[in-house]
Amino acid sequence: MHRYALIGKRLGHSWSQRWFEAKFKSLGLSDCCYQLHEMASLDGLKQWVLHDAIQGFNVTVPYKQQIIPLLDELDTTASAIGAVNCVTVEDGRLVGHNTDAEAFLWSLQHTGWVFRQAFVLGTGGAARAVAFALRQLQVPHLFVSRTPHGNDQIGYRELSSAIGLQPTLIVNATPVGMYPNVDETPLDLSSFNVHLSSFCLYDLTYNPSPTRLMRDAASLGASVKDGLEMLHRQADLSWSLFSHE
Repeated sequence: MHRYALIGKRLGHSWSQRWFEAKFKSLGLSDCCYQLHEMASLDGLKQWVLHDAIQGFNVTVPYKQQIIPLLDELDTTASAIGAVNCVTVEDGRLVGHNTDAEAFLWSLQHTGWVFRQAFVLGTGGAARAVAFALRQLQVPHLFVSRTPHGNDQIGYRELSSAIGLQPTLIVNATPVGMYPNVDETPLDLSSFNVHLSSFCLYDLTYNPSPTRLMRDAASLGASVKDGLEMLHRQADLSWSLFSHE
Protein backbone atom coordinates (compact mmCIF):
# COMPACT_ATOMS: atom_id res chain seq x y z
CA MET A 1 0.00 0.00 0.00
CA HIS A 2 1.26 3.47 -0.94
CA ARG A 3 0.51 5.79 1.97
CA TYR A 4 0.13 9.58 1.82
CA ALA A 5 -1.17 12.03 4.39
CA LEU A 6 -1.96 15.55 5.52
CA ILE A 7 -0.60 16.75 8.85
CA GLY A 8 -1.86 19.67 10.92
CA LYS A 9 -3.06 20.48 14.40
CA ARG A 10 -6.78 20.33 13.53
CA LEU A 11 -8.05 18.93 10.26
CA GLY A 12 -11.84 18.89 10.58
CA HIS A 13 -12.07 21.58 7.88
CA SER A 14 -9.93 19.76 5.32
CA TRP A 15 -11.18 18.37 2.01
CA SER A 16 -7.75 17.06 0.99
CA GLN A 17 -8.57 13.44 1.73
CA ARG A 18 -11.65 13.43 -0.48
CA TRP A 19 -9.66 15.06 -3.31
CA PHE A 20 -6.90 12.44 -3.18
CA GLU A 21 -9.33 9.56 -2.83
CA ALA A 22 -11.15 10.78 -5.94
CA LYS A 23 -7.78 11.14 -7.70
CA PHE A 24 -6.77 7.58 -6.83
CA LYS A 25 -10.14 6.26 -8.03
CA SER A 26 -9.89 8.14 -11.33
CA LEU A 27 -6.44 6.67 -11.92
CA GLY A 28 -7.45 3.16 -10.88
CA LEU A 29 -4.95 3.18 -7.99
CA SER A 30 -6.48 0.78 -5.48
CA ASP A 31 -3.13 0.46 -3.68
CA CYS A 32 -2.98 4.11 -2.57
CA CYS A 33 -4.50 5.76 0.51
CA TYR A 34 -4.46 9.27 1.95
CA GLN A 35 -5.08 9.94 5.63
CA LEU A 36 -5.63 12.96 7.83
CA HIS A 37 -3.13 12.91 10.69
CA GLU A 38 -3.71 15.45 13.44
CA MET A 39 -0.61 16.24 15.47
CA ALA A 40 -0.54 18.25 18.69
CA SER A 41 3.11 18.97 17.91
CA LEU A 42 5.75 17.87 15.42
CA ASP A 43 7.53 15.73 17.98
CA GLY A 44 8.28 12.33 16.52
CA LEU A 45 7.43 13.39 12.96
CA LYS A 46 10.17 11.49 11.16
CA GLN A 47 9.70 8.41 13.32
CA TRP A 48 6.00 8.34 12.37
CA VAL A 49 6.77 8.83 8.68
CA LEU A 50 9.26 5.97 8.59
CA HIS A 51 7.32 3.63 10.88
CA ASP A 52 4.07 4.01 8.89
CA ALA A 53 5.90 3.97 5.55
CA ILE A 54 4.45 7.35 4.53
CA GLN A 55 5.68 8.13 1.01
CA GLY A 56 4.65 11.77 0.92
CA PHE A 57 2.55 14.19 2.94
CA ASN A 58 1.07 17.65 2.88
CA VAL A 59 1.40 20.20 5.67
CA THR A 60 -1.15 22.71 6.89
CA VAL A 61 -1.54 25.19 9.77
CA PRO A 62 0.28 25.76 11.99
CA TYR A 63 3.25 23.72 10.79
CA LYS A 64 4.26 25.11 7.38
CA GLN A 65 7.17 27.02 8.89
CA GLN A 66 7.74 24.98 12.05
CA ILE A 67 8.49 21.85 10.03
CA ILE A 68 11.50 23.28 8.20
CA PRO A 69 14.17 22.47 10.85
CA LEU A 70 12.96 18.85 10.86
CA LEU A 71 13.51 18.32 7.14
CA ASP A 72 16.62 16.99 5.47
CA GLU A 73 16.37 19.25 2.41
CA LEU A 74 14.33 22.08 0.89
CA ASP A 75 13.81 22.64 -2.81
CA THR A 76 14.60 26.07 -4.23
CA THR A 77 11.05 27.41 -4.06
CA ALA A 78 10.36 26.27 -0.50
CA SER A 79 13.68 27.76 0.60
CA ALA A 80 12.87 31.11 -1.04
CA ILE A 81 9.40 31.23 0.50
CA GLY A 82 10.37 29.96 3.94
CA ALA A 83 7.36 27.67 4.14
CA VAL A 84 6.56 24.06 3.20
CA ASN A 85 3.20 22.49 2.38
CA CYS A 86 4.39 19.31 0.68
CA VAL A 87 7.04 16.78 1.75
CA THR A 88 8.37 13.89 -0.30
CA VAL A 89 10.14 10.95 1.32
CA GLU A 90 13.22 10.00 -0.68
CA ASP A 91 15.36 7.11 0.61
CA GLY A 92 14.35 7.96 4.18
CA ARG A 93 15.06 11.66 3.74
CA LEU A 94 12.33 14.29 4.12
CA VAL A 95 12.41 16.86 1.31
CA GLY A 96 10.29 20.00 1.59
CA HIS A 97 8.45 21.67 -1.29
CA ASN A 98 5.94 24.47 -1.69
CA THR A 99 3.04 24.00 -4.12
CA ASP A 100 0.91 26.75 -2.55
CA ALA A 101 2.63 29.62 -4.35
CA GLU A 102 2.33 28.15 -7.83
CA ALA A 103 -1.27 27.11 -7.17
CA PHE A 104 -2.24 30.58 -5.93
CA LEU A 105 -0.52 32.25 -8.87
CA TRP A 106 -2.24 29.93 -11.36
CA SER A 107 -5.65 30.49 -9.80
CA LEU A 108 -5.21 34.26 -9.49
CA GLN A 109 -4.20 34.60 -13.14
CA HIS A 110 -7.41 32.84 -14.18
CA THR A 111 -9.61 35.42 -12.43
CA GLY A 112 -8.98 38.20 -14.95
CA TRP A 113 -8.84 40.65 -12.05
CA VAL A 114 -6.99 43.95 -12.44
CA PHE A 115 -5.27 45.43 -9.39
CA ARG A 116 -2.29 47.67 -8.72
CA GLN A 117 -1.51 46.76 -5.14
CA ALA A 118 -2.19 43.96 -2.69
CA PHE A 119 -2.55 43.43 1.03
CA VAL A 120 -2.05 39.97 2.53
CA LEU A 121 -3.84 39.26 5.79
CA GLY A 122 -1.53 37.17 7.96
CA THR A 123 2.19 36.49 8.12
CA GLY A 124 2.32 32.68 8.30
CA GLY A 125 3.27 30.06 5.76
CA ALA A 126 0.30 30.60 3.46
CA ALA A 127 0.88 34.36 3.50
CA ARG A 128 4.52 33.84 2.55
CA ALA A 129 3.48 31.72 -0.43
CA VAL A 130 1.00 34.38 -1.57
CA ALA A 131 3.68 37.09 -1.28
CA PHE A 132 6.09 34.97 -3.34
CA ALA A 133 3.47 34.73 -6.11
CA LEU A 134 2.77 38.47 -5.97
CA ARG A 135 6.49 39.18 -6.35
CA GLN A 136 6.47 37.10 -9.51
CA LEU A 137 3.69 39.34 -10.80
CA GLN A 138 5.63 42.42 -9.63
CA VAL A 139 2.63 43.59 -7.60
CA PRO A 140 3.48 45.88 -4.66
CA HIS A 141 2.15 44.31 -1.46
CA LEU A 142 2.18 44.54 2.31
CA PHE A 143 1.38 42.03 5.04
CA VAL A 144 -1.38 42.94 7.50
CA SER A 145 -0.68 41.72 11.01
CA ARG A 146 -2.10 42.01 14.52
CA THR A 147 1.47 42.67 15.68
CA PRO A 148 3.17 44.41 12.73
CA HIS A 149 6.92 44.87 12.58
CA GLY A 150 9.23 45.80 9.75
CA ASN A 151 8.64 47.90 6.67
CA ASP A 152 6.57 45.24 4.90
CA GLN A 153 3.84 45.01 7.56
CA ILE A 154 0.99 47.21 8.74
CA GLY A 155 -1.71 46.77 11.37
CA TYR A 156 -5.37 46.07 10.64
CA ARG A 157 -6.35 49.55 11.80
CA GLU A 158 -4.04 51.09 9.20
CA LEU A 159 -5.40 49.10 6.29
CA SER A 160 -8.32 51.34 5.32
CA SER A 161 -6.16 54.46 5.02
CA ALA A 162 -3.29 52.56 3.37
CA ILE A 163 -5.45 51.29 0.53
CA GLY A 164 -6.52 54.63 -0.90
CA LEU A 165 -8.46 54.54 -4.17
CA GLN A 166 -6.27 52.22 -6.27
CA PRO A 167 -7.65 48.94 -7.60
CA THR A 168 -6.68 46.61 -4.78
CA LEU A 169 -6.38 42.89 -4.07
CA ILE A 170 -6.91 41.70 -0.50
CA VAL A 171 -5.90 38.11 0.28
CA ASN A 172 -6.98 36.41 3.46
CA ALA A 173 -4.17 34.00 4.30
CA THR A 174 -5.28 33.48 7.90
CA PRO A 175 -7.46 30.62 9.20
CA VAL A 176 -9.96 33.09 10.67
CA GLY A 177 -13.46 32.29 9.42
CA MET A 178 -12.61 28.66 8.64
CA TYR A 179 -14.91 25.85 9.76
CA PRO A 180 -16.03 25.46 12.52
CA ASN A 181 -15.61 29.17 13.39
CA VAL A 182 -17.73 30.29 10.46
CA ASP A 183 -19.05 33.51 12.06
CA GLU A 184 -15.59 34.99 12.51
CA THR A 185 -13.85 37.38 10.15
CA PRO A 186 -10.25 38.66 10.16
CA LEU A 187 -11.25 42.09 8.87
CA ASP A 188 -14.09 44.46 9.73
CA LEU A 189 -14.95 46.04 6.39
CA SER A 190 -17.58 48.34 7.88
CA SER A 191 -14.78 50.74 8.79
CA PHE A 192 -13.97 51.27 5.11
CA ASN A 193 -17.11 53.29 4.38
CA VAL A 194 -16.51 53.08 0.62
CA HIS A 195 -17.93 51.09 -2.25
CA LEU A 196 -15.45 48.35 -3.10
CA SER A 197 -16.22 48.00 -6.81
CA SER A 198 -12.53 48.22 -7.71
CA PHE A 199 -11.52 45.76 -5.00
CA CYS A 200 -10.89 42.01 -5.26
CA LEU A 201 -10.93 39.68 -2.28
CA TYR A 202 -9.31 36.24 -2.46
CA ASP A 203 -10.00 34.17 0.66
CA LEU A 204 -7.77 31.09 0.80
CA THR A 205 -10.45 29.42 2.92
CA TYR A 206 -12.73 27.00 1.07
CA ASN A 207 -14.75 25.59 3.97
CA PRO A 208 -17.13 27.31 4.31
CA SER A 209 -17.67 29.18 1.07
CA PRO A 210 -18.56 31.92 1.03
CA THR A 211 -16.91 32.95 4.26
CA ARG A 212 -18.28 35.83 6.28
CA LEU A 213 -15.44 37.99 4.92
CA MET A 214 -16.40 37.10 1.35
CA ARG A 215 -20.08 37.91 2.01
CA ASP A 216 -19.20 41.24 3.62
CA ALA A 217 -16.88 42.18 0.74
CA ALA A 218 -19.40 41.18 -1.93
CA SER A 219 -22.11 43.26 -0.23
CA LEU A 220 -19.83 46.28 -0.65
CA GLY A 221 -19.26 45.62 -4.34
CA ALA A 222 -15.99 43.68 -4.31
CA SER A 223 -15.22 40.71 -6.56
CA VAL A 224 -14.63 37.64 -4.39
CA LYS A 225 -13.10 34.17 -4.74
CA ASP A 226 -12.56 31.25 -2.37
CA GLY A 227 -9.57 28.93 -2.11
CA LEU A 228 -11.09 25.71 -3.51
CA GLU A 229 -9.48 26.05 -6.94
CA MET A 230 -6.14 26.72 -5.26
CA LEU A 231 -6.60 23.63 -3.08
CA HIS A 232 -7.20 21.45 -6.12
CA ARG A 233 -4.25 22.92 -8.00
CA GLN A 234 -1.78 22.55 -5.13
CA ALA A 235 -2.97 18.99 -4.59
CA ASP A 236 -2.38 18.23 -8.27
CA LEU A 237 1.11 19.65 -7.99
CA SER A 238 1.72 17.68 -4.79
CA TRP A 239 0.62 14.47 -6.47
CA SER A 240 3.07 15.13 -9.30
CA LEU A 241 5.84 15.30 -6.68
CA PHE A 242 4.62 12.23 -4.80
CA SER A 243 4.30 10.14 -7.97
CA HIS A 244 7.39 11.61 -9.71
CA GLU A 245 5.30 12.54 -12.76
